[in-house]
Amino acid sequence: MSVVEPGEDGELDLRRGEVAPGVAEEFPELRLFSIVVEAGSGKSPPEIKARLRDMSDAFRGPQAVLMRQQPIPWAYRVFFRHIGLDPDDDRTPVEALALERLIKGGFKSKNLLDDALTIAVMETGVPVWGLDAERVSADALVIREAADYEPFAPTEWLPGGRLVVADPAGPVAVLFGDIAPERQVTKATARTVLFSVQVAGVPSIHVEEALWLAQEILTPGD
Repeated sequence: MSVVEPGEDGELDLRRGEVAPGVAEEFPELRLFSIVVEAGSGKSPPEIKARLRDMSDAFRGPQAVLMRQQPIPWAYRVFFRHIGLDPDDDRTPVEALALERLIKGGFKSKNLLDDALTIAVMETGVPVWGLDAERVSADALVIREAADYEPFAPTEWLPGGRLVVADPAGPVAVLFGDIAPERQVTKATARTVLFSVQVAGVPSIHVEEALWLAQEILTPGD
C-alpha cells in the first residue's frame, strides 16, 4: 500500500490501497483510499447533533431529486451499473442517506462514527466507511473479486466474482455493501480505519475531503 502525500495542512495521512490486476484492467480509474484515526465511536456531542439538524433543515425533497444529476452522485450511479447493481434498487450511499432523511424527517443521530460518516457523505457525495483498526490490516487493503463461497460472516458466504474490500485474512466489506461483522467498529474500538472508494468521474480532492471531514469529527481539537 502506498502513501499519498498529505494535504497542505499535513494532517491527513492518506493511504492508497491496491486494486487487483483483473479489476484494475476493467476499471482503470477505480481507487481505494484509507486513513487510520486514533479514535473509536461513542455518543455524539451536542454540536454534532446540531450539525445534523442544520443539515436536515437544508436538505429537502427537491434537493434529493436533483442530487443524482450532480457529477459525483452520478459517477457512483454509473459505476453501480457497470458492476451489475441497479442504483434505483441498490442505492448509492449518498442517495440511501437522502432517502433516509426524507422518510425519517431528518438525519437522526446514531453514534459518533455513523454521524461522522453521514456528514462526510452528504457534504461531499463521496462514501466513507469505518473499520476497527485492531481487526484489520490497514496497510494491506485491496479491492478484489471474492472467491467462490468465500466466508464473509458466520453463516454467510459470498458468490465468486463479487467485488470486495479485503485484507490478507479475507473480505472486510462488500464493495459498497456491508462491513464484515468481525471487522466492525464496536464500543471497545480505540482506533478506526476510515476508507473510501473513488470511481471514474470523482476528483481525488473530494475523496480526501470526505475522509478529512470524518477524521475531524472523530478527533476534534487534535
